[in-house]
Amino acid sequence: MEIIKSNVTLDAKGLACPMPIVKTKKAMTQLEAGQVLEVQATDKGSKPDIKAWAESTGHQYLGTIEEGEVLKHYLRKASGEETAETKHPHIISNDDLQSKLASNEEIVILDVREEAEYVFNHIPNSISIPLGKLESRLNELNKEDQIFVVCRTGSRSDLAAQKLTANGFTKVSNVVPGMSKWSGDTVSLNL
Repeated sequence: MEIIKSNVTLDAKGLACPMPIVKTKKAMTQLEAGQVLEVQATDKGSKPDIKAWAESTGHQYLGTIEEGEVLKHYLRKASGEETAETKHPHIISNDDLQSKLASNEEIVILDVREEAEYVFNHIPNSISIPLGKLESRLNELNKEDQIFVVCRTGSRSDLAAQKLTANGFTKVSNVVPGMSKWSGDTVSLNL
């Protein structure tokens, strides 16, 4: 059963270091920015290697799931969102959002990261609607709700906040800097 969606799956099973990294580098060049790569490997050393490689190249290491002898590593190709300029006028800091959560205010947290990112780490009770699917799933949200949009860095959430506002949502705030610096409670799928 496939729980986590990836755009591309790379088979590196049976390969020893450094081949899983060599194949991962090549596969990443074929992906579009923001897409998720699943690397299937059997080399136990591939987890720290792939994590370190991703961090050194600016790609996002999402996590690893072990299924028997196979390690499934998930990586998201760098998208340049870290340096993107935000445009939505209403922003809120991570700290201010944590205060709102602590006060039990009636709010909606909308996580617009890819499903694989959400599965490995998200704010409790947040709603997952990846940015690419937001347009077709607007009907799942209430235009009267106070909505706080989160992504990894505040860039995709900025685009989502603009889209929501353009579609008649009036109480929308972009959470900056988002999950990359989130220090509040999180949950992840127990895999």
